[in-house]
Amino acid sequence: MNRSASIKDVANQAGVAVGTVSNVLNYPDRVSQRTKERVLQAIDELGFVRNDAARQLRAGHSRTIGLIVLDVGNPFFTSVVRAAEDAAALQGSAVLLGDSGHDASRESNYIDLFQEQRVQGLLISPVGDVTSRIDQLRERGVPTVLVDRLADENKYSSVSVDDDAGGYLAARHLLDIGRRRLAFVGGPASIRQIADRLQGAERAVKEEHDATLEVLDSDGQTVLAGRSVGNMLVERGRGGLPDGIFCANDLLALGVMQSLAMTHRLRIPEDIALIGYDDIDFAVSAVVPLSSIRQPTEALGRTAIELLVEEVESDSPRHRAVIFTPELVVRQSTGAAQSTAGAPADIP
Repeated sequence: MNRSASIKDVANQAGVAVGTVSNVLNYPDRVSQRTKERVLQAIDELGFVRNDAARQLRAGHSRTIGLIVLDVGNPFFTSVVRAAEDAAALQGSAVLLGDSGHDASRESNYIDLFQEQRVQGLLISPVGDVTSRIDQLRERGVPTVLVDRLADENKYSSVSVDDDAGGYLAARHLLDIGRRRLAFVGGPASIRQIADRLQGAERAVKEEHDATLEVLDSDGQTVLAGRSVGNMLVERGRGGLPDGIFCANDLLALGVMQSLAMTHRLRIPEDIALIGYDDIDFAVSAVVPLSSIRQPTEALGRTAIELLVEEVESDSPRHRAVIFTPELVVRQSTGAAQSTAGAPADIP
């Protein structure tokens, strides 16, 4: 394979310094017409192709944006990423994606990698406290925006959803349809979003003197983790079951539904009402359409890019915290959709 011609090859062919070739490419008005013609002739003869990416890296910036999410396998984050990519494309930029997998060390490695790549800026849905890393990035000229996480201080821009309000909506809905023995499925509590959703649910339950809320830790936020919790519940027997379950995301709820309804023949919502969180596309097509708390994923991704552009283009940006309000979406899994969707599914 022949080696691609370099800028040094062009300089040798034209009999000029490398800096002169660079001037012809970047500042042609600084070079005499005769010298410019010699350089352009050498470029044509050698088939030199300007490496724009390398040039941008040498200048200390690029047209790429780093985006680190907690779990790219979660449809919620997939939707956020897609919206961010669309918004970035309108700005002439591309998104480089990193999946931390809820692993702080892996997250740190991605931050280092994107910094080495001289990304224009970084969007991150952090595993834990990344304050020190963000401060370090800013000192090195890499603006950062928190995604799906409210910034604790007015030092950074962030875009998030009021998860406390979302948790309250979910539990309040179960209480309003007459359920009193509630269970919350989610974990680990170290994830800020999960802790906030639980806090909102607890707030709703405290409003009813005869209501209880049991917290059931899950090993992750996947369908399999939800199925494991569902199997554990069934082992208690019908007398030990909650009559309403709020899952920290829809994947958990779908797993619980599979265990309770499909494996153990419990009826949803007659025996147990079930509600999830995120309102992913699979929620409406579940065997029993799943009630959920909808997050505006498109708005999250789009706004994250808008905030980052503000940070990049301003010498002294005004950091903003954009907080969206979640929405209750009622379907058959809590029984309230009977009037429009027919009788609740009774799986034999």
